[in-house]
Amino acid sequence: MNANKEFWESMWTEGRTNWDIGYAAPPIDEYMKTVTDKNIRILIPGAGNAYEAEHLHKEGFQNVYVLDIAAKPLDNLKKRVPDFPGEHLLNEDFFSHNEHYDLIIEQTFFIAIDPKRRGEYAKKIHELLKPGGKLVGLLIFDTEPYPDGPPFIETKEEYIRHFDGLFEIKKYEVAHNSIKPRAGREMFIEVIRLKS
Repeated sequence: MNANKEFWESMWTEGRTNWDIGYAAPPIDEYMKTVTDKNIRILIPGAGNAYEAEHLHKEGFQNVYVLDIAAKPLDNLKKRVPDFPGEHLLNEDFFSHNEHYDLIIEQTFFIAIDPKRRGEYAKKIHELLKPGGKLVGLLIFDTEPYPDGPPFIETKEEYIRHFDGLFEIKKYEVAHNSIKPRAGREMFIEVIRLKS
């Protein structure tokens, strides 16, 4: 399993970060423009260089938390945005994290974890969200599974089953404003945590 800390630290140290587009993903940026409460608690797990967090911070969101198992991308964010609160940079394993959030942003983390843990991922998201909280973001899919990741890419039909029963599916549709290399290959997801 390639989800250990040493593996991801080496990926960053060696510059093997071809998922990094260098700015906030347009579908997530567009969604966040609809969020008016800048005091909500937001988590971005497996955030990498966390351009979404940088953008939200600059837009005045007060409680954006960035979590990554590797320290290097968190250091990168701190260098780019020196006034980003240090206590909001969480160098932790997502599956061990225990806080509560109003919104969790998914951006390339889901496809980086072992597919055997995707059910566990959905349950952990449910646990971390406050009742009525949302998971919003992007899932890269293909018509044929790619099991030899990371990234571990599946079909769009396969992904959705992990969220059934835990969330109300508000949106699960092909993103209309993906970056060109991912056009037609990203599902925009917006799901709401069920109370039970």
